[in-house]
Amino acid sequence: MPTFYTIGHSTRSLDEFVSALKAHAIETLVDIRAFPMSCRLHHFNHESLETELPKQGIRYVWMKALGGYRKSIRNDSPHTALRNASFRNYADYTLTPEFREAMTELLQLATHSRTAYMCAERVYFHCHRMIVSDWLTAHGHEVLHIDAEKPVRPHKLTAEARVIEGEMIYRGDQLF
Repeated sequence: MPTFYTIGHSTRSLDEFVSALKAHAIETLVDIRAFPMSCRLHHFNHESLETELPKQGIRYVWMKALGGYRKSIRNDSPHTALRNASFRNYADYTLTPEFREAMTELLQLATHSRTAYMCAERVYFHCHRMIVSDWLTAHGHEVLHIDAEKPVRPHKLTAEARVIEGEMIYRGDQLF
């Protein structure tokens, strides 16, 4: 069962970002941003990463199917612990066949190379990386968060996350 790494690009330089990836021997970077671009930091645009990361020995893969910014797809969301509509919408998306297909693809990538998935937020619990990390952890995978070249932090399943009939559901007190 593969181990997964996560990272947020934040406001780092490309050199700092690559150094953090290399410090943890990342071979494949999976971009899970819905819109893989940055208005201020052009080195994090899809085209730039697609060109520059292979020069550093890191494969770059954009997985739009895991991107955030999901619209509401149900009126009866079972994720009662998520007050924030964006988080709840993404959690609802995890219940779809499209999400499961994308996760199967991510799992296959990680089976063959040391893989990190990334988005823009440096802190994973400020974005949908938290939900992806919870899903992987709930399904038995180890998830490690990269901040820089320093040691990784293991992901702990969000307290309100429950596996119910094979699906990850956020129940309990409201999170945010």
